[in-house]
Amino acid sequence: MQTRDQTSLGNGNLFAALRAGFPQDLDEIAVETNQGLLYSWRDIDRASAMLANLLASLDLPTHSRIAVQVEKSVEAMALYLATLRAGLVFLPLNTAYQSAEMSYFIADAEPAVVVCTPGNFGWVSQLAFSAGTPYVFTLGDDRTGSLLDRAAACSDQQQAVPRDPGDLAAILYTSGTTGRSKGAMLSHGNLLSNARVLHSYWGWRRGDVLIHALPIFHVHGLFVALHGALLNGSRMIWCARFDPALVVQKLPQASIFMGVPTLYVRLLEQEALTPEAARHMRLFVSGSAPLLIETFNEWQRRTGHTILERYGMSETVMLTSNPCDPSLGPRRGGTVGLPLPGVNLRVVNDQGQALPSGEIGAIEVKGPNVFKGYWRMPQKTAEEFSADGYFRTGDVGRVDEEGYLTIVGRSKDLIISGGYNVYPAEIEGYINELEGVAESAVVGVADADFGEVGIAVVVAKARAQVEPRTVLASLKATLANFKVPKRCVVVDALPRNSMGKVQKNVLRERFGAAQFVSRYQEHSG
Repeated sequence: MQTRDQTSLGNGNLFAALRAGFPQDLDEIAVETNQGLLYSWRDIDRASAMLANLLASLDLPTHSRIAVQVEKSVEAMALYLATLRAGLVFLPLNTAYQSAEMSYFIADAEPAVVVCTPGNFGWVSQLAFSAGTPYVFTLGDDRTGSLLDRAAACSDQQQAVPRDPGDLAAILYTSGTTGRSKGAMLSHGNLLSNARVLHSYWGWRRGDVLIHALPIFHVHGLFVALHGALLNGSRMIWCARFDPALVVQKLPQASIFMGVPTLYVRLLEQEALTPEAARHMRLFVSGSAPLLIETFNEWQRRTGHTILERYGMSETVMLTSNPCDPSLGPRRGGTVGLPLPGVNLRVVNDQGQALPSGEIGAIEVKGPNVFKGYWRMPQKTAEEFSADGYFRTGDVGRVDEEGYLTIVGRSKDLIISGGYNVYPAEIEGYINELEGVAESAVVGVADADFGEVGIAVVVAKARAQVEPRTVLASLKATLANFKVPKRCVVVDALPRNSMGKVQKNVLRERFGAAQFVSRYQEHSG
């Protein structure tokens, strides 16, 4: 493996460090796709150089944004690397976004270049050109599009544009499950420091092979999985879309898999998932949403492996992780582990005072991975940082005596009912343990008497019957009365965003309406 780090030669460009991780033999296979295509490290290097030269030929202003809304492909990965190489700012956008959302992002970020799928060129280009974007290209997941056509004439040699570690590398818009999406500005130094910490903490080693089954418009798939493999020079088994049967089939050829909890649930539905199938695996990582303890335990039973849960955000990349090395401690289900090296984490009360272990409060963090601020929102940025420089994550949790962090919920999800603080995650934990319950979500809605009351939204397991009155009665026998939801309803599924997070704003809108009160009154406690 190459160890020569170009950042030490005066270039803080993230690409320089990732490129230094490529194997000495560039003709080794870097990526194998689920269509059977093979890409060498030389292919990745040449493709990203050609795309970087295309971007350079456009003579864009310094730190121009490159907005990208395309399907997952190796070429899309090369475009990300090319944007870094060219010293520009990458702006990945969820492929599910529609015209109203895209209009907001384009107007807010003012990208110099927009890249979209060929099928969306008509409406995306209209939005982009109307907003003043000078260039719109297309990129398909079948190696077609005007971007590749234009890049084909460019040189395949390119030196990464010098950048300081503090220079902006990417803008990630928050998922927007509550309020207006904000653009989190991440620097080359933010991303590289976190990649290096994870490389060490998760024990990446020569010969590791990653099954990459996540989207690449989000922290988990783009900055955690992808950076880890590139920095280590590790081959990737590339799944354009998650296929549980294919992933199980590929396990014997791999050593690392990263997924959101939903992916693990679907993998557990595969009869072929056995200890034998997972015998060559070294590490299973879960994040982006809470992992049910039932899933954690069932995975251990079915595969003999213990899932490693971690915690991160668009604004901070990764913050905490359960240990990979057993000598550092066990992996504890229901927790997101210990603060990563270099990350300072504290739990504070409403006055900003640090709380002792075991007490629930707001989670604040500081470290080289923490973002520069929100794009064009200086006031919002200032509000989210404490006087001594800690970022207020908006998450609520507690740290036990051994330093393990448990996330209790989002501060915005906190329910204040009759003057008492009610943490939905605590109640959900009890509901999820009830017979026949697959999962649940508790949300607060306005109430004339209590200010807010909780509503439990429950999903039953297949072929199971769950009675709302039974759920509420069980909670009343277990919890203080002020914590017990006032109503319960059983639904087929919880609404989720692309990374598997439950969209509680959707539930509040749906079940907080007046018609819910009358329609489901029979389920009141």
